[in-house]
Amino acid sequence: MPPLRILLTGQAAFAQQVLDGLRQRGHTVAAVYCPPDAPGAKADPLKTRALELGIPVHQHATLKGPDVAREVAGYSADLGVLAYVTQIVPQSAFSAPRLGSICFHPSLLPRYRGGSAIPWQLIKGETRTGVSVFWVDPGIDTGPVLLQKEAAIGPDDTAGSLYYNTLFKLGVETVLEAVDLIAAGTAPRLPQDESAASYDPLCRDEHAQIDWNRPVAEVYNLIRGCDPQPGAYVVRGGEKVRFYDARRADTPAAAGVVAAIDERGVVVGASGGSIAIGRVRVGDKKLAAREAATALGLKVGERLG
Repeated sequence: MPPLRILLTGQAAFAQQVLDGLRQRGHTVAAVYCPPDAPGAKADPLKTRALELGIPVHQHATLKGPDVAREVAGYSADLGVLAYVTQIVPQSAFSAPRLGSICFHPSLLPRYRGGSAIPWQLIKGETRTGVSVFWVDPGIDTGPVLLQKEAAIGPDDTAGSLYYNTLFKLGVETVLEAVDLIAAGTAPRLPQDESAASYDPLCRDEHAQIDWNRPVAEVYNLIRGCDPQPGAYVVRGGEKVRFYDARRADTPAAAGVVAAIDERGVVVGASGGSIAIGRVRVGDKKLAAREAATALGLKVGERLG
């Protein structure tokens, strides 16, 4: 397979592993694009690795505008690879490489388009998921599919565990396999079926408030879908109390009532069952649920929310 000259856009360990894999396959990463450093945060793993390798790193607040377009075009790349991208990549950037650009997405497109695909799959009770690599076009996750791989969602998966334990490794492998297909000249462009498409907004606090009167399965799916971000919550004393590391429980309890505080955590009733909460955020700290209950003065019999 002839090596490709690639522009890599992304961030975090995912994009860093894609960078390593591309180089191991003999491809040239001409430059890396990642978001600006957050104040006080650790250096991004992609940025760190690129600098170690002497690869130019660009960190623009926005990728829009003629200056960035000229810069991207100046690299004369064969392919753009978008690996864990949170910035908007305009057409002037993604269409500049000779073969265009491909992008990773953590769902089986055309379902679950959007920036919170993993949380919404859990919130909506899916048991199967997967990853897609698609050719970038002007829409949001709408371009022709190049490659997809399926995976299972465990009954106790959270958004965090599903990504880190399953979709991370599968996604990196799928991106690299997609580049192999492009280099070999055998990469397909399969149009997405718009009749099966779905799009969800970013999962934020407006979606994360718990209604204990909902069926217990729905409440449980909401908590694990919002774990680790934004954290499903109830309002108590004017403050948002967020819950993590939940498990289904069999303790009888009225909806929203704390039935037990024990080795399982804080057990709260919902319609048709109960849920044991393993960790609770108190202020800016996540505490073991029993420790959090003490800090909050939470008692058995209290109704939450």
